[in-house]
Amino acid sequence: MSNSSNASMKKTTLGPSGIACSTIGLGTWAMGGWMWGGGDNAAAVLAIQASLDAGVTLIDTAPAYGLGRSESIVGTALKGRRQEAVVATKCGLVWHTQKGTHFFEEDGHPVHRHLGRESIFHECEESLKRLQTDYIDLYITHWQDSTTPVEETMGALLDLKKQGKIRAIGVSNVSPETLAEYLRYGPVDAAQERYSLIDREIEQTLVPLCTEHNVVVLGYSSLALGLLAGPIDPARQFTGDDQRAANPRFSAENRAKLKAFFEELEPLRQHLECSFGQLMIAWTLARGSVQVALCGARVSRQATENAGAGAVQLRDDALALIDAAAGRHLHALA
Repeated sequence: MSNSSNASMKKTTLGPSGIACSTIGLGTWAMGGWMWGGGDNAAAVLAIQASLDAGVTLIDTAPAYGLGRSESIVGTALKGRRQEAVVATKCGLVWHTQKGTHFFEEDGHPVHRHLGRESIFHECEESLKRLQTDYIDLYITHWQDSTTPVEETMGALLDLKKQGKIRAIGVSNVSPETLAEYLRYGPVDAAQERYSLIDREIEQTLVPLCTEHNVVVLGYSSLALGLLAGPIDPARQFTGDDQRAANPRFSAENRAKLKAFFEELEPLRQHLECSFGQLMIAWTLARGSVQVALCGARVSRQATENAGAGAVQLRDDALALIDAAAGRHLHALA
């Protein structure tokens, strides 16, 4: 497998902020345990440190990932190494207030979408405590709130930036219309959206606006919840609250399609001396729609392997081969 070193990891800049970060980021949703069948804090801490060792500087978290658990893990992992990391966290999914609109239940707590000014200031302070830091590099509105004017939300974020609590502003799960509204009030440094070989909708919708306004696109679910990490054993069961248990994309029929897809790419994988996951992450970055591929990991081995994708170079003929194989096998995935 290709392993990354700091030298092979490419860098990008988070929009107008000028903050430099790695083009591969570590996503920590699964570390929070929620919707992933539980978690192991000690293993997660080691995975974050392994990512830093491999040249991954962008660490992406959120309060909603385990109701603060993921942020606390990141804070523990970065003790003594805070300056090596570009920390992205989020606001807008809250359980301290009933304002906004109800979104889901997590561990018996009703979680609401709310991006009011007072709430954002409260959330930021809570995140700073859990992360054991006095600043957040990139602060992202996690989901949008139809009950709060964007002007109020952006005003709060710009004030936090003036205070030095946050260094850059991001949005996530946003329509082009809402992003345009944010941009009316100030610079947006990053947009975080779902993007992978089988989730390419933003190429037509959001990416052109981001390109026009120098908004860096962070692609989450680069491996489609693990679907694109390599063939999945037909006998593998997803248990507990693991969201994949009920996800139709993980059906037996789709696992067979994926098996055929990966078999077709096996010669390319061998030629490049990489894993299938690394191949898919490299594809994500080579396509040019996202500048950062966020990849989840729960253990050091996964984190190091994901980072290794930074050393995989895909020429145009390899990209064409991957796209053709995806067209044959993956076009009908649920």
